Amino acid sequence: MSSSSVGRRLEGKVAIVTGGASGIGASTVQLFHDNGAKVVIADIQDNLGQALSDKLNDNVCYIHCDVSDEDQVRTLVNDTVSKFGHLDIMYNNAGVMNGVFNSIVTTEKKDIERMLSVNLVGAFMGAKHAARVMIPNKKGCILFTASCCTKIGGISTHSYAASKYGIVGLTKNLAAELGFHGIRVNCISPFGVLTGSDIDETKEEYFEKMMSAVGNLKGNVLKAEDIAKAAVYLASDEACYVSGMNFVVDGGYSVVNPTLMKSLKAI
Repeated sequence: MSSSSVGRRLEGKVAIVTGGASGIGASTVQLFHDNGAKVVIADIQDNLGQALSDKLNDNVCYIHCDVSDEDQVRTLVNDTVSKFGHLDIMYNNAGVMNGVFNSIVTTEKKDIERMLSVNLVGAFMGAKHAARVMIPNKKGCILFTASCCTKIGGISTHSYAASKYGIVGLTKNLAAELGFHGIRVNCISPFGVLTGSDIDETKEEYFEKMMSAVGNLKGNVLKAEDIAKAAVYLASDEACYVSGMNFVVDGGYSVVNPTLMKSLKAI
């Protein structure tokens, strides 16, 4: 494979990235664009989304979309097809987190409802309307952002874990159905990634020290760009026979239990 083909791995493809105005989504928009895709940024952060679209300019646009509202998701997909002619990649990345680790007995009903509404129902609706326009073309790629909390317990809130496990289940079920139409479906499960629009040097330094201490793979800290690279691979023709996978990007954290060795060293 030539270096030029590697640099344009999504040439001619049309992609939607939900939650595309910041964090993992913005990094993915940038990398999809760099690899030749026409990209629609979908988000509710209008200023950030429009600014990113203006920065990239060529073949990138911003559309306001609250993924928990099916009418807005339907319009998003329809407007994308109207503008670019088709849809090849639907990356359902939009999501919310709750940072307080409450006990199950103190978790509010509104917390689980919010997690499911955005993280799971929003992803479901994105997949539904992407499939609607991909099935007639007998091809396409649907991606989701899940979490490495789907591989190991106790590292997220209960409501967040429930929403992300739902995405893994949805990925497998859709891979089974949509494979008959030539459509691939996968999810990406990151370890801790610093995201948000209010990140400063102090927050970044603190987060990197914390994740370096708890992470398994030393010498590296997971960045939003690393998840974007995984998304480019799964969206590209290099992954043409990859479907139904929960692609875990956690530096081996979920397959290693360091407790024994730490205890022995302490003794």
